Amino acid sequence: MTDSTKTSSTGLEALTRAAAESDKAGARPVEKWNPPYCGDIGMKIRRDGVWLYQESPIGRIALVKLFASILRKDEDGKTYLVTPAEKVDVEVEDAPFLAVEMAVSGEGRNQMLTFRTNVDDVVTVDAAHPLRFQKTKPEGGLKPYVLVRGRLEALCTRAIYAELVELAKPEDAMGEVIGLWSGGLWWEIAASA
Repeated sequence: MTDSTKTSSTGLEALTRAAAESDKAGARPVEKWNPPYCGDIGMKIRRDGVWLYQESPIGRIALVKLFASILRKDEDGKTYLVTPAEKVDVEVEDAPFLAVEMAVSGEGRNQMLTFRTNVDDVVTVDAAHPLRFQKTKPEGGLKPYVLVRGRLEALCTRAIYAELVELAKPEDAMGEVIGLWSGGLWWEIAASA
């Protein structure tokens, strides 16, 4: 084992300990923490939701959930794992979370769309948790995202996207504006500006 590998491994262990001690359940108050930046230890979240540490998948879901609870995206657009004592880089290929399950309650303007993520966050689409559609390149299709917390979003899986399309209704008399109701708001299925 090289010195740099030993340091990175120790860094991961220290980060895991600090995260576990910072709070016992759910997302931690990472927005309130202002630790020093400690660099890049090789954390990455692939677009398929798999977390990697130095290019090796993290197979323990409990560890992934722990890391997800201390994830923060700052105003600079970068994503970090944050504890009260340190902040390290996390490379995110697309969104840090995936929306893997959807529940629908109510109808019309009273409809509520609730998503569960791959790390068991549960959010209902409303003003605090907006739904947006991003145009993909180069094919020009749309990818739906829901805001989970802070600046962290969940990309809806293809199955969830198909469910959203099935639920979509025209809002205008001409049938040109298609979207969904949730949280008392209309969410147009179109590329976000």
